[in-house]
Parts: sequence; C-alpha cells; structure tokens
Amino acid sequence: MRNKIKAAIVVASLFTLGATDVKPRMDPDNPTCPSAPNWSSNTKMVLTPKMIGGTKVLLAEGAVDTGLPERMRKMLTDNPDISEIWLRSSGGNARAGNEAGRVIRESDALIITRIPQGWTCFSACNFVFMGGRARIVEPGAHFMVHMFTMTNDRNAINYSIEMGTDSTVGLIGEVEQQSALMATEDNDFLIRMGVSRKLLSEIMYKTNAVKTEDGDQSTRRCLTNEEALRYNVANVGG
Repeated sequence: MRNKIKAAIVVASLFTLGATDVKPRMDPDNPTCPSAPNWSSNTKMVLTPKMIGGTKVLLAEGAVDTGLPERMRKMLTDNPDISEIWLRSSGGNARAGNEAGRVIRESDALIITRIPQGWTCFSACNFVFMGGRARIVEPGAHFMVHMFTMTNDRNAINYSIEMGTDSTVGLIGEVEQQSALMATEDNDFLIRMGVSRKLLSEIMYKTNAVKTEDGDQSTRRCLTNEEALRYNVANVGG
C-alpha cells in the first residue's frame, strides 16, 4: 500500500496540470497571496476523472456547493481506481467542505489530495483537501485561508432569514451561534484528519476579518510550503 502511494506521487508529479514557472503578481492587500488566484469560475464544483500518465486523477474545480459531498461519494464509488484528487476552488459552503473531506477520508481507496502548482484552494476547499490521507501542496500552489466569520457571510444571513428570524437582534444572535458551531466543527474536523489545531489558532483565526488599527487589512493568508508541512496540512513534500 505504501508503495502504491509513492508510485502515484511520483507519476502524478511528472504530469502536473497547468504547471508554470511564472511567478504570479501578489495582492497588495493580501501580500502572501496572488492577486488573481487560479481557482476556477465554476459556480459549483465540477468533478472530472482523467487519466494522466497512466494514473486516474479526479479534477475537482469550482465552488464547494451543498451537493458536492453526494457527488463526491458517487464519483469515488463509480471510479474506485481514482488515485488522486486535484483541487482548485474559491471555497463555498463550509459544512459541505467538511462533509466532502470526510467522504474522501472514508472511501475505500487510499486517496491522495493535491493542489498543483499555480492552483489555489481557498476556504471551504481547504477542508475538502484535508480529507486526503496523503496531502501535497506543490511549490507555487496556494493553500489560501481566511478567518471564519459568518457576520460577513451573505449566505449565512440569508439562511437565518429563511429560518424565520424577523429581527436584527435575533438575526445576529443566530449568525453568531452558527459561527461558534462551525468553529467547533472545524476544530473536530482537524483532529480527525490529523491536521494541527494550531492552524486555527495561529493562522485562520488570526487573519483579519476587518482592517485593524495598524492598517493591516489582510483577509486572506496563503501558507508557505514550510507552514503547510509544519501544521501537517501537507504531509508529503511537493
């Protein structure tokens, strides 16, 4: 089994899709991240199985939507020979990201998740990526995080309205309660996936949701390759 992982890693690394040596322009407001992230414009994540160098790879591209976990489960069931999942996404539904990550981890196959060079995996995509038993963030790839906050999340506010909240106080209370629950779920997810909880306390929850007094207005943070390995986000070198 270990040899299978090593073989898949070696083969896939030779055929990285869209690899480029051109250094991207960085975002002045979020200086650790590219100004134009390559994370696909698909409004929901498209799953495309593809043979690359004799290895079956699943390309997972686009926003994380509520239907992703079930589509991911069906795709892995119908294609048990998938060895890797390559991700690029602007994020999306947080709970769907967690669930899709669990689907990957619980599948019978030994799945490697990878963010190829030049691609970006942001927000909810982070948790899909963590579902892999072996995880690779290639040099030049971007594992991009932001501080989780539902008070700035239009979807969360719309959700609260749909649930029947009819006052501003009630709305904010519901949103903050959901935010606290999501933080607890994220913490539990990291433990189950073998990722350091320090990723939350030292990175995700320290990235600013709003501009601070010292002028820092970063809302996004891209991990260095050293940080990805230190927090066990990546557990295999790219």
